[in-house]
Amino acid sequence: MGTDISVVNAGKFAKPMNTLIEKIANATGVIYEPTKIRRKAKAEADAAKTKALVDLEIEEIQKRALNRLVNEEIKKQENIEAITEKSFDSIKENASPENIEDDWISNFFDKCKLISDEDMQKLWGKVLAGEANTPGKHSKRTIEFMSTMDRYDAEIFNKLSHFCWIFDDIQPIILNHKDKETNKLLSYNELTHLESIGLITTESFGLVKLIANKIEAICFYKGRQLNIKASNSKNYKVNIGIIALTKIGQDLMSIILDNQNYESSYYDSIITSFYKQGFILSESLENRYLFKSNN
Repeated sequence: MGTDISVVNAGKFAKPMNTLIEKIANATGVIYEPTKIRRKAKAEADAAKTKALVDLEIEEIQKRALNRLVNEEIKKQENIEAITEKSFDSIKENASPENIEDDWISNFFDKCKLISDEDMQKLWGKVLAGEANTPGKHSKRTIEFMSTMDRYDAEIFNKLSHFCWIFDDIQPIILNHKDKETNKLLSYNELTHLESIGLITTESFGLVKLIANKIEAICFYKGRQLNIKASNSKNYKVNIGIIALTKIGQDLMSIILDNQNYESSYYDSIITSFYKQGFILSESLENRYLFKSNN
């Protein structure tokens, strides 16, 4: 294809980026050019387009229709290139974009070509990078769902990420939607909206997590490891609240969960809840007990 990836200062990640660009071109026929090249090419294309339309001996309404179609395709191309470029920051050195299925790439760009909002483009870029890093990671069903999301959906789902812990999967811990620590970040109406669009399910009677082997569980919050140990042989069910992610919710949350702000007051409230449930808690990084049950 002849595109010099050094224009985007890829460094040691040039190889997987170039491979991804080639893969996109082969699967979709879409050619990506780094920004500096693209600006010059766009100016030349606009000039050529205008001249071609003027030269055509056709009715005025046909010229307007052709002009609209050309402008639409230019905008789609700009969106595709912007999303591709936004994926670069999240691509790992050991990525294997050559193993992405052509059908997946074709479907991905067919769904994202109308996405012009910059924040949404960043989300789509992370999905593309995630698939390049681990081919097969994101299903076509998730891509289809993303194409129906608007900025509001993404914003409140991002709020939910502040409540997410990692056990063996991603688990939001919201003990009570009326809790003041919850309402600081996410309202009941926003939770209801996430449920209505199929990203979460709620259980009014509460959800529990079984401690592995009825002895100890390990979970993480924003990279902070917490060990939860049963205080006796009967106390091995941890209350993890009223919210669960759907399969699509899990997939999308895995994209946005990295690099989120640490919510210390919320974390402390959950630690207190675990303690009140009668568990012994310790943080591995600091190698100290936070609370110890009196049972």
